This record gives sequence, structure tokens and C-alpha cells, in this order.
Amino acid sequence: MDKPQTGVRQVGPILRASEITSGIVEAIQLDNQGKTVTVIDQGGYVRVMVPEHCVVRRETLEQVLGRSFRMPGELEIYLSSFAGKIRTGSEAVEWF
Repeated sequence: MDKPQTGVRQVGPILRASEITSGIVEAIQLDNQGKTVTVIDQGGYVRVMVPEHCVVRRETLEQVLGRSFRMPGELEIYLSSFAGKIRTGSEAVEWF
């Protein structure tokens, strides 16, 4: 687990612990390569933090999970909260 960069605004989802949480985290890590992705597992929820901008793409989620994934709609079921602002669409969700 990487530590968040100090002095840089961290954004991203706070995910409810579930059977697909690790898959969502893996997809976020793949979609944000080259950035420090900090994952903090608190048992009942998992906080994911990325400096300034975080994205997760439907295509990446489908590849990681091995099944179709509905956007918008399905990710929100597992989203307890988030840091930053959010933009949802049919192909990706972004936090900024």
C-alpha cells in the first residue's frame, strides 16, 4: 500500500466491503497507472485515494470481473462515499 502524496488533493471512492470490492480496486489501479493509488482497508469499507484525478472505466471493470458491468448504476451500489467531485457516465466514472 502506497502512502498518499502530502500537500496534494486526494480524490476517489470509498467502497463498501463486498465480493467485488477487490475487483473494483484492481480496475482503478489499472486505469490510473503512473499515479500513486493509495488503498486503505478499514474492514467494512475500503478507501481509494488518487492525487487530483481518479478514473475507472466500464471496460476495465468488465475485464477484471469477467462479466458485464452497468454504468451508471452498478458502481453506485458499492459506493459508500467519495472524496472530491464525481462525474458519472456510461463508459467511466471520474473523481476530481
